[in-house]
Amino acid sequence: MNLPTEKTPIKTDLSDQTILIYGAEKIGKSSFCAEMESALFLATEAGLNHLNVHQVSIDSWESFVNACGSLKAGKHKFQTAIIDVIDKLYNHCLEYVCEKHGINHPADLSYGKGWALVNNEFSRVLTKLSLLPYGLVLVAHAKEQEFDERTGKYTKVLPNLSGGASKVVTGMSDFILYFTNEITTNGEDVSEKRVIYTKSNKFYDAGDRTGFLPESIDLNYPAFIKEYEIAIEKEIEKESEKENE
Repeated sequence: MNLPTEKTPIKTDLSDQTILIYGAEKIGKSSFCAEMESALFLATEAGLNHLNVHQVSIDSWESFVNACGSLKAGKHKFQTAIIDVIDKLYNHCLEYVCEKHGINHPADLSYGKGWALVNNEFSRVLTKLSLLPYGLVLVAHAKEQEFDERTGKYTKVLPNLSGGASKVVTGMSDFILYFTNEITTNGEDVSEKRVIYTKSNKFYDAGDRTGFLPESIDLNYPAFIKEYEIAIEKEIEKESEKENE
């Protein structure tokens, strides 16, 4: 293996990124993804009936692995794979591992060995998929989780993933986007709009590796692309300044 002689340039295309999108049902996650260029949906549940998209039905872990193999072969026009939804895919992985090892549930193996087998298999295949020359979008439902702190309890919205699955998915994601309804009041007037949150706080998870996306973006694909391109330009400028120091 020859070691690199130059630094790898920043990847600017959205189809080079791994993105986690989560939010409530029917908030517009799938519709948003349907606007991505040359997208293939790996659909683990119903919900795409009213979208004109390319899709493959994923009803087992084996069918997902086969779909990944077809993507890797490269004899297609797709630029982005969209797993819709990733929480259901984790369940398929769990069922596959349990059947393979002759157990009913991962907890049947002591010392966390069952969960380790599931998480390792989930990580193994997803990591290989993320390393292919295509974009990867992971769509998840949202869940509310209660936390305790010194001043009292509070509720946080998170992707609907178990601890092991969450570590795998969030760790590989370049962007974590929370889709929700933003409610504002002005006296007696109440307005509501769908937004994308890109920065974490106490009440929900989000993230942006560029660090330059605005905290809130209108929930529509053109608005996101506009802000994404601005953020990438700023990231490139920042790296250029560092090189010239």
